[in-house]
Amino acid sequence: MEDQAEKLREIVRQRGSAVGLNSSSAGGSLGTSFIPRVGDSDAGISVFPSSREGGGIVKAGADRRYSSSVRDGKTRIITVTSGKGGVGKTNLSVNLALAYARLGKKVVVMDADLGLANVNVILNVIPKYNLYHVIRKQKTMRDILVETDYGISIVPGASGFSQIANMTDDERQNFINELETLSAADIIIIDTSAGVSSNVMDFIAAADDAVIITTPEPTAITDAYGIIKIIATEYESPNMGLKLVVNRVKSVAEAKKVADRMTNIAGQFLNLKVDYLGFVYDDSAVSHAVLRQRPFMVVDPKCKASLCVQHIVDRMEKSELKPSGGFGAMMKRLFGKN
Repeated sequence: MEDQAEKLREIVRQRGSAVGLNSSSAGGSLGTSFIPRVGDSDAGISVFPSSREGGGIVKAGADRRYSSSVRDGKTRIITVTSGKGGVGKTNLSVNLALAYARLGKKVVVMDADLGLANVNVILNVIPKYNLYHVIRKQKTMRDILVETDYGISIVPGASGFSQIANMTDDERQNFINELETLSAADIIIIDTSAGVSSNVMDFIAAADDAVIITTPEPTAITDAYGIIKIIATEYESPNMGLKLVVNRVKSVAEAKKVADRMTNIAGQFLNLKVDYLGFVYDDSAVSHAVLRQRPFMVVDPKCKASLCVQHIVDRMEKSELKPSGGFGAMMKRLFGKN
C-alpha cells in the first residue's frame, strides 16, 4: 500500500496551492498546512469557530464535555508511537479514539507530532489555534480544544510544540495547569512524532500504555526495536505497559511472525516485556478514507481494518489500569509534578 503519510502530504500540497494561502502567522506556526475555500463542498467543514449547533465538523472550545469538574475513575493515557514514519501511526491513533468513543468514552487526541501535525488533516478540520499558543500563554487549552462531530476532541499540534523542552518555569507551570483541563477525559491518546527524540521518549515514559506501531517492512521493524531498546537501556525501571501493533499485514500468520520476533527479542536480550496487542490488515478502505480525509472507521465501519481496530480497543479495555496510572501520574512523570 502506498505510504499514507505521503498521501496526506500530497493533499496538503494540493489544497495549499489551490487556495494560495500561507499557514504561518506572527504568533508562530499554526500547524494547519491547508485551508479549503469557504463553501468548498469537498471540504465538509464550517468556518472556525462554528456558530451553528451541530454544524460542520469543528465546534469551538469543548468546554461542555471537558470541564474541569472532577469525574470518577482515572484518565487512561495512551501514547501511540513508531520508530519509522509512514507506518500509519496517526491514522491508527484517530481510529483508536473513535473506537473508544463508540464505547461511550470521552476521548481526547493530542497531536504531539513535532514535524508534521496530521491529526487535523485526517479529520479534515481547520484548528485556529494550537499548542504553541498555549505554551506562549496566548490561549487556554479550552480555547484550542476542537470538538468534532465524530465524538472525539483533538488538541492540535504544531512545530512550536518542540519548545516544551525549553519552557521557562513560568511557562511550564502554566502549561501544567492547562493540561489539567483534559483530566475530565476518560482516554487521552497522544500521537507522537516518529523516531526517538527526547520529547517522544518522555511521552512514552509518562503514559499508562505505550503502543508501538510497526509494519512487516524490515526497516520499520528495526526502528521499532530501536525504541524498545532505548526504553530498556535508558530507563532504570520502565514501569510502562509496552504494547505492539503490527499494521498493514496480509495475513494473521504474517502479523504473528513479526510480533513473535519482536517480543521474543525484547524479552531475551533486553529483559523487557512487550505485549502483542493485535494487528491491522492491509485494507484498501484505509487509503480511500485517507484521500477523503475521513477516518476509515466512519467511511467503512465493517471493513477489515475497522474490525481490527475495534478488536485492539476491546483488548485494551480488558487490561486494567495500573494503580500508579492516570492523569496525575502522567503529570508527575512528565513534569516531576506531585
